[in-house]
Amino acid sequence: MAEKQTAPLEKPAATPSISLRALRKSFDRTEAVRGVDLDIADGEFFSLLGPSGSGKTTVLRMIAGFELPTAGQILLAGRDVSQTAPFDRDVNTVFQDYALFPHMTVLANIEYGLKVKGVRRPERRRRALQALESVRLPDVGGRKPAQLSGGQRQRIALARALVNRPKVLLLDEPLGALDLKLRQEMQIELKKIQREVGITFVFVTHDQEEALTMSDRIAVLADGRIEQVGTPVEVYEHPATDFVAGFVGTANLTTGQESVAVHGFDGTVSLRPERIRIEDTTTAAADDERRADGIVSDIAYVGSQIRFSVELDAGVTMTVLVPNTAIRRPPAAAERVRLVWKSAHALRVGVTQAAEKESVSTEGES
Repeated sequence: MAEKQTAPLEKPAATPSISLRALRKSFDRTEAVRGVDLDIADGEFFSLLGPSGSGKTTVLRMIAGFELPTAGQILLAGRDVSQTAPFDRDVNTVFQDYALFPHMTVLANIEYGLKVKGVRRPERRRRALQALESVRLPDVGGRKPAQLSGGQRQRIALARALVNRPKVLLLDEPLGALDLKLRQEMQIELKKIQREVGITFVFVTHDQEEALTMSDRIAVLADGRIEQVGTPVEVYEHPATDFVAGFVGTANLTTGQESVAVHGFDGTVSLRPERIRIEDTTTAAADDERRADGIVSDIAYVGSQIRFSVELDAGVTMTVLVPNTAIRRPPAAAERVRLVWKSAHALRVGVTQAAEKESVSTEGES
């Protein structure tokens, strides 16, 4: 008698570090957050990205417990904490203004939360020194915050949060007060620290480059709703909505007859300016390329790149970004030029990568 075949057991899905279900928040008659559903995995570096007023900070404050939701649920590791006080949630928050006690030494600042919890002094000191090591500032424990640079104070605020060993660390635009060079250095440092400690980071920012640089995944918010959730590549290369295409980086958006004239098909189409070449009007396009002629209406030197605005004969103005080392003779204002781009780089907004490939394949066969 043949043995009965049994199906292999499926591995149970891991419980998300954070789950938001139909989350809403109203202030008087203003609805700041409108039905947010979101799962954030354990150990993920997750960014909430959006302009001012998009609801991203309100979502973070509800996760922290500083604001209570008007409706919906907040679950931390499967536990409903929607109405739980901030001190009873296994999260810590790092703010933009650092919130360090100016009269205390760095070590005392880091130890403060442990002292409140009743951790004995030798253990407090050991963990505080370990936290200083983790943010690469082992020798500043005896200083006061005023004796530190902005970047050092930011790291101390991070160490003070990490010393409590939270399951989730919430960061509310923590790099916003830093200058550009230091902010870029801290982006690399924060990501490195997150990988080393292995806890979930939820990072709020309005800076698209910051979110793209640091995140495992990004939720783009607008008007209290999530427009798209995805990896940096998915959000940038395959925007789900017109808003995402326009907000995350720069995009040349066309709709309806404009899309037909420029790209040869209908719909809302996104073409990133760095995907376009500027050629002279005698240049032929390859079989897998599109071309369009027009007049240069504006030129801006932006350091490593030159930004051109070109008014196409089709009635559409296109932005083109060209590395300033990749063009032999930059065209002058009012000069006629030809723009050339790969057909595959013109993407229908809201269409997934797989669907886009299938659509292109079908159009090629017809």
